[in-house]
Amino acid sequence: MRPSPAAEPGPLAPAERQCLLGVARAAIEHGLEHGRPLVVRAAAYPEPLRAVRASFVTLRRGEALRGCIGTCVAVRPMVEDVARHAYAAAFEDPRFPPLTPAERADLHLHLSLLTAPQPLRVASQAELLAQVRPGVDGLLLQDGFHQSTLLPSVWEVLPDPAEFVRHLKLKAGLPADHWSPTLSFQRYTAESVS
Repeated sequence: MRPSPAAEPGPLAPAERQCLLGVARAAIEHGLEHGRPLVVRAAAYPEPLRAVRASFVTLRRGEALRGCIGTCVAVRPMVEDVARHAYAAAFEDPRFPPLTPAERADLHLHLSLLTAPQPLRVASQAELLAQVRPGVDGLLLQDGFHQSTLLPSVWEVLPDPAEFVRHLKLKAGLPADHWSPTLSFQRYTAESVS
């Protein structure tokens, strides 16, 4: 039976954070050695890591992005989600070739553990910019078949709210100045683990 989402979890303890990073690294190592995802059973991990929670795993080599995969919707226990996304970021991100053993030495992992997205009720760009919290909010955009998200960590490179929203729209394949009655936004926060 799949666990059900509960109230928003609090921050993880340092040992739990290190455990999640270890799972992510193990998933990548397993992929390098066996060419397939690591099977992780949530029942073998502490209760906080079994909470159903969405995650993104970002890989960098130096300052360069090397892969980033995740989801904004919680569908499985966090420890399983992190293992799946670590493998996918290393081997299935369509923007990059699969990770090679030679790249593992200087690979930096960053985990974003998301809260459930909450709708933003806005009728204009100005209302959106007034409600968004720079440095705190990740945003999820949807308009018909167009959708995109930018994690809260992206504020580090796009600190201006108008520029942040502009890039969110471009990422969704929409014009930077796009606005329509069907355009919707949700915000979430993320616990950062690296």
